[in-house]
Amino acid sequence: MVEFKAVISEPKEGKSYQVEIKKHHANALIGKRIGDEIDGIYVGLPGYKLKITGGSDKDGFPMRKDLPGGSRKSILLSKSIGFHPPKKGRRKRKSVCGNQIASNTLQINMKVTKLGAKPVKELLETKKSEEE
Repeated sequence: MVEFKAVISEPKEGKSYQVEIKKHHANALIGKRIGDEIDGIYVGLPGYKLKITGGSDKDGFPMRKDLPGGSRKSILLSKSIGFHPPKKGRRKRKSVCGNQIASNTLQINMKVTKLGAKPVKELLETKKSEEE
């Protein structure tokens, strides 16, 4: 069974929240790409819209928007996601993941684009108390 950890950024409050996505909600996210908007019901936020902004796989390799697919590839990078050079102009071959959510993805970063009726903090706290 696939499980993800979602890090949800709330720009209005300036806070981030971590939520676990399990079972059929996790399976519905497989195949989505960075930049796609999803319904907040997948993470327990009904009425919200979320945009996928990034993520990482089970080994910690970051996802890149410009690399198609869900597998890991080794590409030549200059200063960008996945590589921060010590000197200007330096390039290096690094392993990064593609822009598609796959079964080996562990963390998904999201940002709230459309607010719902209740605040995010209230909805996520009630979800945590139900799980315990």
